[in-house]
Amino acid sequence: MTHDVVVLGGTGVDSTVYVPALPLPYADTYAVPPVLDRIGNTGSGVALGCHALGLRVLIADLVGDDPQGRLVREHFAARDIEAAWATAPQGTRRSVLLVGPDGRRTSLFDVRDAPGERLPRELYLDAVRTARHVHVSINDFCRHVYPDLADRPAATISTDLHDWDGENGHHWDFALSSGLVFLSATALGDRREEVMRTILGAGRAETVVCTAGADGCHVLDAEGLRHVPAVTPPGPVVDSNGAGDAFVSGFLYGRLHGRPATECARLGAIAGAHACTVPGTHEDPITAAALLARA
Repeated sequence: MTHDVVVLGGTGVDSTVYVPALPLPYADTYAVPPVLDRIGNTGSGVALGCHALGLRVLIADLVGDDPQGRLVREHFAARDIEAAWATAPQGTRRSVLLVGPDGRRTSLFDVRDAPGERLPRELYLDAVRTARHVHVSINDFCRHVYPDLADRPAATISTDLHDWDGENGHHWDFALSSGLVFLSATALGDRREEVMRTILGAGRAETVVCTAGADGCHVLDAEGLRHVPAVTPPGPVVDSNGAGDAFVSGFLYGRLHGRPATECARLGAIAGAHACTVPGTHEDPITAAALLARA
């Protein structure tokens, strides 16, 4: 089968804790609603979001032989999403998410990196040769897949740098080797445009998209820099976790249907706004019918 999107890396489990305030003042004990373990992390969100939009998806990753790894594998299997797994001896990546009453979050990410770890080529090589698009998560072991993507058109490779500060060296291989680069303005301050232009000029990037929450997003490509307004969520904001990954999936849906970049960003904003109204990280991604109706 030819896949629309192959997602490499980025699965894990989120333990969500709904807290009375962020930042959380010190106290010995807080009584909180039930703490739930759910599917999480960025690759999961992109894969699940694209699948909900009707795209044919494969996800390939390393997960532990542990309860969290079983949760991840079973979540994808229950949705009939094709997956290719190898064992991570150090265990499945995890996050503890503190979510405030306004839906904002603080993430405590247990990376579980292992020096010299690689994503086995047999998990993804055949699939990426024929896939319409490949999305590379910024796990350290995923940087080594780029030589296998060198013959692909740059525009069909994406990555998400998340809240990169524009300097951390970990992100540069991903930023310079992908044709479509997503990132957040959170840590950039007034350097947003400078960093976007550096990415566009220094590597393979043809399009750079910087999200800015309620301020919308900025799209930079050969046509210049444009601003796309935010979208009002269709209901109360309860949990902002997964909004960025939902944005990516909405954008990729537009890209794979031949829409221009600003329209893709609009679809991404709609998907991200929907995600903010759903508890958990990736529990109920927007469907194609709902996305297009709201567009």
